[in-house]
Amino acid sequence: MDAMVITDFGGTDIFENRDVEKPSPGPTEVLVRVHASSVNPVDYKIRQAGSWAGISPPTVIGYDVSGVVEAVGEAVMDFEPGDEVFYTPEIFGNQGSYAEYHVADESIVAQKPTNLSHTEAAALPLAGGTAWEAIITRGNVAAGETALIHGTGGVGAHAVQIAHAAGAQVIATASPEMVEQTENLGAARAIDYKSEEFTDVIESEFDEHVDLVFDTVGGDTLVESTGITKPHGQLVTILEPEGEWGNAYQKNLSIEMLFLERSRRPLEGLRRLAERGQLEPVIDSVLPLEEVAKAHEMVEGSGLTGKVVLDIAGD
Repeated sequence: MDAMVITDFGGTDIFENRDVEKPSPGPTEVLVRVHASSVNPVDYKIRQAGSWAGISPPTVIGYDVSGVVEAVGEAVMDFEPGDEVFYTPEIFGNQGSYAEYHVADESIVAQKPTNLSHTEAAALPLAGGTAWEAIITRGNVAAGETALIHGTGGVGAHAVQIAHAAGAQVIATASPEMVEQTENLGAARAIDYKSEEFTDVIESEFDEHVDLVFDTVGGDTLVESTGITKPHGQLVTILEPEGEWGNAYQKNLSIEMLFLERSRRPLEGLRRLAERGQLEPVIDSVLPLEEVAKAHEMVEGSGLTGKVVLDIAGD
């Protein structure tokens, strides 16, 4: 099968188009004809130095799939050939999705939203699944509460929509070019982090502090948010937080560090929201698989307004 392989760890020049062996599904696995994938920050981090994830070049990386089931293992119960599915592959030591075919255990695979194309659906699994876990599972957001979301890239843009669909009032920090889009996605207020201090905006424009903070930015952003978080509030981050945490301790704040565990459950939630029109994949660009190096350069840079999707089947 056709695949884009990393021949070593390093820059974007290590991608090589190769013919690699087509995988076969194990007893509980499905073989999927990949129609589209997408590029996430974890992709370029693994490309640069992925030994921490058990990755050994030459290999195929990539951690989003939307495609069609071609074959199933003898113990598979929930899928059959022809089913349209989407999922985020396991990272540690496994082959990724920059290829024509991919195998995955059926427990991490879900039916694709019927109203989305493969290129649209491929933008959702990793970013959207992380957002779902942060807002719904870890953040346990409730209708009427206020959620502050730092960063509106791939994960943050979907988190805004999920929190809004859950009935929360959403405040988000965003780059200048993302402010209008963020409010269109459901934020009551998008704060331009380059020209405004989020703590000042919340103190001056809102009657209450926030119930939940979700940080996709890193640095000292999360610790700076403790002053405008209610006592017993929730803090969730996908990056290692920095700073002094005395204020969080005194206010009995809960801090959750999130690395997405692969599961069908959040994908089913994303599918329901998408089919109801409450969740829209946020896409900046769609490129052919052969331009994966360019896609990585785009994600490593700045100025994107959504996910970079790879069209693998030529849809």
